[in-house]
Amino acid sequence: MKLAERMNRIGVESAFDVLVRARALEAKGRSIIHLEIGEPDFPTPAHIVEAAKCALDEGWTHYGPTQGFPELREAIAEDVSLRRGIRVGPEHVSVVPGGKPIIFFPMMALLEPGDEVIYPNPGFPIYESMIRTLGATPVPMPLVESRGFSFDLNLLRDKLNDRTKMLVLNSPQNPTGGVIPEEDMRAIADMVRDRDLIVLADEIYSRIYYEDEPVSITRYPGMLEKTIILDGFSKTYAMTGWRMGYGVMPTWLVGAVTKLMVNSVSCVASFTQRAGIAALRGPQDGVDTMVAEFRRRRDALCRGLDRIPGFRCAVPGGAFYAYANVEETGIPSKELTDFLLEEAGVAALNGGAFGDYGEGYIRLSYANSLENLMEAVARIEKAAVRWAAVGARG
Repeated sequence: MKLAERMNRIGVESAFDVLVRARALEAKGRSIIHLEIGEPDFPTPAHIVEAAKCALDEGWTHYGPTQGFPELREAIAEDVSLRRGIRVGPEHVSVVPGGKPIIFFPMMALLEPGDEVIYPNPGFPIYESMIRTLGATPVPMPLVESRGFSFDLNLLRDKLNDRTKMLVLNSPQNPTGGVIPEEDMRAIADMVRDRDLIVLADEIYSRIYYEDEPVSITRYPGMLEKTIILDGFSKTYAMTGWRMGYGVMPTWLVGAVTKLMVNSVSCVASFTQRAGIAALRGPQDGVDTMVAEFRRRRDALCRGLDRIPGFRCAVPGGAFYAYANVEETGIPSKELTDFLLEEAGVAALNGGAFGDYGEGYIRLSYANSLENLMEAVARIEKAAVRWAAVGARG
């Protein structure tokens, strides 16, 4: 037996590969500062955990509706409507195990060979992986550092054509932390409103921002009915291990996603859905505290990286990633991150792992303590002396 040909087209996330290598070094006694994994380092708020415990005690341990419990879908619809200034109902909501199924299921339901999908590059690797796996054509859209890692709107206009079936937007963005400005989002809506395509709006970091609140493309006329909103609980409520996300989409697509859920995972765990209701309807001060601490770390880390020869770090508007430009080091991104892990004990991600346009950058997650972040900066500064010496001998 051999694997199906499509398995040659499916990709992975390099963050987990780096984590494995970092853990192996730790097992040998090395001190490693983990800046590779994209998950909050905060505990899930206590009232959410308590809601799950109560749900277990009350017997929420059996199958639930494939689309999600009505009470949770109502809470999601209310929250999405309030925060984005739109009107959606529980019939528009699909509850799924994590955010990735709202990439996987809608793409599987919509894409045919020959269809084109425009997506951000550098971007979350699973976009391109799923486009290729389904036989569609990935059309990378470079993010421009000088525009806050937003699109070049003229280039986007040029890439749109009759084969474009989907446009992927991600704001705040992984890996850059960029937030698409309101004027850009409005212009994008004007470009695609009358086209026969759907927008996948990955808004998983929608609550983690530092200056201007991210705007959803769904708030513009005609866009709600042709947009899939991807959001969830992992980042906002530090619930990565709970595996619960959701999509908000036109009802005709909800039916297709529900069919795919039936054929794959059946439903999301019932007791975690009860915790999701508590997350949305309970106190939000834990989110505010987390974001305030992320802001403090962001500012300190970016200042520290800017001091290192060859590094330049734009201050991100959202998420919890510093995306440092390292072109002036003269070292390819992958080689640099390997050097930092092996020689400095700092685990970071090669920008090229997020697409070809990520070469020349590295991603560092500041979901770690301020003390560890400053130690990482100090280690990188020391490593810079060593790589400069190697370059001089070169």
